[in-house]
Amino acid sequence: MSKILTEQLEAGFIFGDASTEEYVYMPGGEIGASDPLCVIEKGNSCNDISLEEAIDLILRLTLRPVRHPRLGTKSC
Repeated sequence: MSKILTEQLEAGFIFGDASTEEYVYMPGGEIGASDPLCVIEKGNSCNDISLEEAIDLILRLTLRPVRHPRLGTKSC
């Protein structure tokens, strides 16, 4: 698991692709949890995923830090 991506997610950074409307982030309430969940948004759907799944998606889809249409640049 990528330590850098873990730290960025815990800091509230939102990763995504605005053209495909895909976003991955850790909600503020999950920061500091022993087994935190992250969120993946695709269009109008929103699902919880594990931190490991979030990092895998960020790497596989080459998502970058972006500005979320509702949340801005950070989730917390």
